[in-house]
Amino acid sequence: MDRKTFLKSLALLPFAAWNMKIQDFPKIIEQPAFAKATAGKMPVLFVGHGSPMNALEDNAFTQSLKKLGEPFKKEGRKPAAILVVSAHWLTRGTQVCISPKPETIHDFGGFPKELFDAQYPAPGSPELAKETAKLSALIHESDDWGLDHGTWTILMHLFPDADVPVFQMSIDYYQPMQYHLDLAKQLQSLREKGVLIIGSGNIVHNLRMSMERLRTGDARPYDWAVEFDTWVNEKIAGRDFQSLVTYEKAGKPGKLSVPTTDHYIPMLYSLGLADDKEEIKQAYEEVTMGGISMRTFQVGVKFEKNLFCQE
Repeated sequence: MDRKTFLKSLALLPFAAWNMKIQDFPKIIEQPAFAKATAGKMPVLFVGHGSPMNALEDNAFTQSLKKLGEPFKKEGRKPAAILVVSAHWLTRGTQVCISPKPETIHDFGGFPKELFDAQYPAPGSPELAKETAKLSALIHESDDWGLDHGTWTILMHLFPDADVPVFQMSIDYYQPMQYHLDLAKQLQSLREKGVLIIGSGNIVHNLRMSMERLRTGDARPYDWAVEFDTWVNEKIAGRDFQSLVTYEKAGKPGKLSVPTTDHYIPMLYSLGLADDKEEIKQAYEEVTMGGISMRTFQVGVKFEKNLFCQE
């Protein structure tokens, strides 16, 4: 089994978190020189990506992504690059992909041929990826990945022209929740250099129970899924991110909504990148398939110097 096949299979396995603390590692003090950005400080997104079929579908969710991406297409607002933390790249240790031509990874099964034929031919950004690795001793370079479906299925709607460089950073699935919130804070300078950072997962992601309900033809959301999604939204609005780190304290709804943490963790990266007083605006809200939250939000509604506004 080659390394890429192993990493893809890793996404399906639960792991016990190690107790390694981010503060145990030195932070690189000297900031690297980034490629010149085409806009000011970038917002941050969290996207509930849901089914891979959203790449091909025209629905309320994908329409909301198109609307969310529109302001970035205007003159002076195009990102220098896009960095995605996807639920579907799980590793031991945090890695950043430096590939100049990241492949479109079809990391799923049982879908129509049209979805497997879909490609997202955006270039990579080796220079920015390497500079990202210099921001923390915890981040290591890798050329053994591409763009998994947590990335390309949403970018097909956000940036359909695939004309912005894209690279991914992995999730160290062996680490506790606090690790991810803290590591995100070390990536702040990327925003200042025009890098749009996107967390891609789902706040509520209980696929097993969702399929059980769908097999009966019942697409109604579970009460516990709605309750937990609402609880998370309230914590975000109150900027109580620490409660989201210890989501198990939400009781049974939290445990049912997050049976594994892979889809939950990307949200912590998006929130960890938020400045203290930045607005966090909900862009889409829905619990679908019984137990999948499609909640999507944007951190930082405006670019600096009023260059950007949500429309």
